[in-house]
Amino acid sequence: MSLVTTKEMFKKSMAEHYAIGAFNINNMETIQGIVDAAEEEKSPVILQASSSAIKFARIEYLKKMVEAAVETTNIPIALHLDHGPDFETCKMCIDAGFSSVMIDGSKYGFEENVGLTQKVVEYAHSKGIVVEAELGKLAGIEDDVNVETDDARFTDPEQAKEFVERTCCDSLAIAIGTSHGAYKFKGEAALRFDILQKVKGLLPNTPIVLHGASTVIPELVETCNQYGGNIPGAKGVPDEMLKKAGETGVSKINVDTDLRLAMTASIRKFLAENPSEFDPRKYLIPARDAIKQTVQHKIKDVFCSSGKA
Repeated sequence: MSLVTTKEMFKKSMAEHYAIGAFNINNMETIQGIVDAAEEEKSPVILQASSSAIKFARIEYLKKMVEAAVETTNIPIALHLDHGPDFETCKMCIDAGFSSVMIDGSKYGFEENVGLTQKVVEYAHSKGIVVEAELGKLAGIEDDVNVETDDARFTDPEQAKEFVERTCCDSLAIAIGTSHGAYKFKGEAALRFDILQKVKGLLPNTPIVLHGASTVIPELVETCNQYGGNIPGAKGVPDEMLKKAGETGVSKINVDTDLRLAMTASIRKFLAENPSEFDPRKYLIPARDAIKQTVQHKIKDVFCSSGKA
């Protein structure tokens, strides 16, 4: 197979009311764990890289590792730029062979966001590539995204309709209460499903994306802390809320923090229990397995995309 865009993935997900998992990649073990889980579950999957991940791993390496995954599996795989900060980064990824890009103009005013998104859409569509955009600001910190809680704001449904009509973006990330990083809620978790339903009512044919949607799995946080970590009070979006989001109209759900926690918890535990071990392969194998288990849980129990490839 070859890389695919998200068009057919989202078309099917909207018709059958489930979400596609978009998992952030940074290295070979993460890619292998994600793809092994998706293949076992016979689920389509989106591998996405942020601009900081591209700086870390180098775009040529990431692309070749994803190509290896495509060549050795039979599931639909899309390669997506997550939170593209500017036109130049989106163009670089399109030219490098990514099948999908996100332009994140949410930090700008509405008109500037529209103009930037239009520019990216025009270039991407000329190359047959799809574009995700964002309207509304999510609080929290993840890679190069840093939004103070006071600056966060929910997406306005009427504005979302105008934005999609003017930009012709292929999917839209909206803000309904999720946030980036491991500290998503101080009190009880709550998402604005009323906003989601209004947006879907106005944009029934536009795939909706949910960022900042890691569960921050308590067992992984506990393991990290047990073996020397310091992540007190971390709290994410409960699985049942994410499942409801997929059933209510979200087509793509982003997961990054849970993968970081899975890998870190596994490595911390292994090194604490094997202090004389210094072969990276010895601790990266269980770390890769932890990634696979986490992704399988998401696909099967939360996104319900198992068997949809």
